[in-house]
Amino acid sequence: MSASQSAVAATLLDRHDTTYAREAGITLKDTPQPLYQLLVLSSLLSARIRASVAVDAARALFHDGMRNPRAMADASWQDRVDALGEGGYRRYDERTATQLGDGAELLLEEHRGDLRRVREGARGDEKAVVSGLRETPGMGPTGADIFLREAQAVWPEFAPHFDGKALRGAERLGLPQDPERLERLAGDAGPAVLAAALVRAALRKKVADDVLEHAG
Repeated sequence: MSASQSAVAATLLDRHDTTYAREAGITLKDTPQPLYQLLVLSSLLSARIRASVAVDAARALFHDGMRNPRAMADASWQDRVDALGEGGYRRYDERTATQLGDGAELLLEEHRGDLRRVREGARGDEKAVVSGLRETPGMGPTGADIFLREAQAVWPEFAPHFDGKALRGAERLGLPQDPERLERLAGDAGPAVLAAALVRAALRKKVADDVLEHAG
């Protein structure tokens, strides 16, 4: 591990040390409500829309009371559309409102509203947990990757998890592509925080250029 890579990673973490869950107002714990909120956020982030809009839409849903699967299922379709619109999530709002309602109902029926049951059933097998997550309407491989990228902070058996977008950010910054080496660079911040920061570098060249300038 070169000194320059350590400097780049330290600068990145110093300037971008917030996970997407935290940005959306989620205090992530291994408990049903925040894990459900992360599932919602991951689904929104997986669409072809700006990450900031997805975060704002998640915050709007939670602000309007849709913080757990029961509340999401009990909300009307129009309530969900309106909340998504408040967050600026208009391109896919109608379809997403339907998927959020259907997904909440499914989670309640299959797992009693508790994603920890998906984790328990997977027994540490990442493919199994991804399969369980993808049962959620609208949750594809990208959404499942985003979920694990953030959830590794409280589900450590799946760490280190750096999805393709995080690895593209690492490449842009001249950092290693190996998850184990990236985890070491994360230090006390943890891989979830570094992964989110790398995604920001992948999404915005300006972020990467700023980090490289200040690390130099």
